[in-house]
Amino acid sequence: MAAVSLMPQAASMAAADNPVLPGFHADPEILYSENTGKYYIYSTTDGTPGWGGHYFHVFSSDNLTSWTDEGIMLDLKGPQVPWASGNAWAPAIIERRQPDGSYRYYFYYSGHSPELNRKAIGVAVAYSPTGPFRDSGKPIVGESPTGFGQEIDVDVFRDPVSGKYFLYWGNGYMAGAELNDDMVSIRPETVKVMTPQGGTLADYNYREAPYAFYRNGTYYFTWSVDDTGSPNYHVAYGTADSPLGDIRVAADPVILIQNPALNIYGPAHNSVINLPGTDDWRIVYHRINADYLNDGPGIHREVCIDRLEFNPDGTIRKVEPTE
Repeated sequence: MAAVSLMPQAASMAAADNPVLPGFHADPEILYSENTGKYYIYSTTDGTPGWGGHYFHVFSSDNLTSWTDEGIMLDLKGPQVPWASGNAWAPAIIERRQPDGSYRYYFYYSGHSPELNRKAIGVAVAYSPTGPFRDSGKPIVGESPTGFGQEIDVDVFRDPVSGKYFLYWGNGYMAGAELNDDMVSIRPETVKVMTPQGGTLADYNYREAPYAFYRNGTYYFTWSVDDTGSPNYHVAYGTADSPLGDIRVAADPVILIQNPALNIYGPAHNSVINLPGTDDWRIVYHRINADYLNDGPGIHREVCIDRLEFNPDGTIRKVEPTE
């Protein structure tokens, strides 16, 4: 299997290769493809004032250290996405094996809908992790179940226990819902507001960027605290007994935060990857390039990868972000 040849390379990944992508990117989503035996990162294109990026690149790697730019895979200002006019933000993707042995790739993302006059979440489908992707033609989520906040920062998760698929999203709130079998619509009766309650900007007060994963019988949820332009932007976590919670905030919830001594600021908006066939994990996140710290958000964020480790009781150890 291709995954077997990858594991020794990935497991020995040097910890000081950050940032891993060239240029400025944010909100990274990582995928391991059983189909190709490669890793893929999808991200918000940064370096554009006013959060104005309108397309997504995809990068591929077979070792988590050397990444190849596979080009633009979705452009929200062209004919690919008829319902959106830009603001290509914070993607998520999942690979699904079909009954005939082929694979489909479902790519979820946020964009600005002129018709709704707000951000919405769309979905595009492909037969390859690099595309071409075809948009479904309309948003999968167009309004907040809370009446406030933005419909952005989407995550998609396959529950290994039930085999069902779930979508999570929300800025200012966290919502979750079960996907229909078509993967391009949600079951509205399953929509649940899951926002972790309480906390402060120093610890776990929820802002955005929910992310779900499963390990050893426990559902883990991470999220970002504070504003993406703040040096204090950081990651907190909690656990649950099911894909739609309720979420129990961890006793020591902060797992990734700035380290001014190393000029590391604003490390958050993460995804998580389990190296195939191992209990070896990585957290993929963006942080603010220290040389541009005072230039405002949405300008100079860069993508990094570090180890994610667990204590014997299943709690997450604090991540040491590397230069």
